[in-house]
Amino acid sequence: MVAGPRYIASKKIIQKETHAFVRDVNLQRSGINGVPVAENFRVEEAILSDKIAEGQVQVRTLYLSVDPYMRCRMNEDAGSDYLQAWKLSEVTDGGGIGCVEESKDVRFAPGDFVTSFTWPWQTKAILDGKQLDKIDPYLVDGHLSYFLGAAGLTGLTALLGIREKGHVSPGSNQTLVVSGAAGACGSLAGQIGLLEGCSKVVGICGTDEKCKVLVSEMGFDAAINYKKENVAQQLHKLCPDGVDIYFDNVGGDISDTVISQMNSNSHIILCGQISQYNKDISYPPPLPPEIEEIKESRNITRERFLVLNYMEKYSVSTLQLCQWIKEGKLKVKETVMEGLENIGAAFQSMMSGGNIGKQIVLVSK
Repeated sequence: MVAGPRYIASKKIIQKETHAFVRDVNLQRSGINGVPVAENFRVEEAILSDKIAEGQVQVRTLYLSVDPYMRCRMNEDAGSDYLQAWKLSEVTDGGGIGCVEESKDVRFAPGDFVTSFTWPWQTKAILDGKQLDKIDPYLVDGHLSYFLGAAGLTGLTALLGIREKGHVSPGSNQTLVVSGAAGACGSLAGQIGLLEGCSKVVGICGTDEKCKVLVSEMGFDAAINYKKENVAQQLHKLCPDGVDIYFDNVGGDISDTVISQMNSNSHIILCGQISQYNKDISYPPPLPPEIEEIKESRNITRERFLVLNYMEKYSVSTLQLCQWIKEGKLKVKETVMEGLENIGAAFQSMMSGGNIGKQIVLVSK
């Protein structure tokens, strides 16, 4: 079943070969128990102006990010005051990285690499310089796409989530469990938990391959394939002293199972609820009564975490992430799909767990 309005997967600019994702009006909006599919997006051609105004910058898109939160933007109501729903017949946007080709903003020069959280899904674009930040490839050993993941908002979410809501106390023998552990944020959160002082980290994910990557490449102590194994039994076995910190990316039955095995005075980092995003429910979704009773009786904290509330910590936290990356202490995985015309397929794959690490779309080199 088609989830909602069709996104024009790209507007191909005739003169400048610029593509843009915009939305079509011939399908119903998504959001009521709908699963997004690649066919929600299509390619369209358009013309890019050859003139830029003062304060503007013309850029060529290199990388675009697709993320779970975008599913909420497919709804008529995105469900929060910090997210805007994508509008019909307008270009879709999200995290992006590009190269400056022409500038009328004194802060940017041709050849500079820039990023924005509101990058239009186009091969080229004219943007207000105020929405751009210059990035230095040296900080990530030349891996520019990392600024959309491990050295960007995803990494900040993992790091600040652990630090602000996890209450890690080095030397206290704390066990951290991460759901959605092989995804963009979860794969970083588990590693950061160890770097911050957790004694054990267990990941929950959906394939044997992902479990192997988490343990052999990212330093997780163990991983559970929830599609093949009994999560409750495996948690009892792997976490005999209970769970002290839970980095929750998925919600639903998996989270209920983890919470039921959490210790008194433990902490849930409520980062995402991807298993619930295709349903017409409030966010964060309420817990079942029996799980809510466990949470209350054991004094388990479950406060919504929003990385945007910690913007004053971005600079120092980004430098920390980059240092760990350069030192090899933070391993980064990406799943890259090439071509703007394939961004709909990349989004669908990411929403159904087809990625390991960050899902990136390579638009141009």
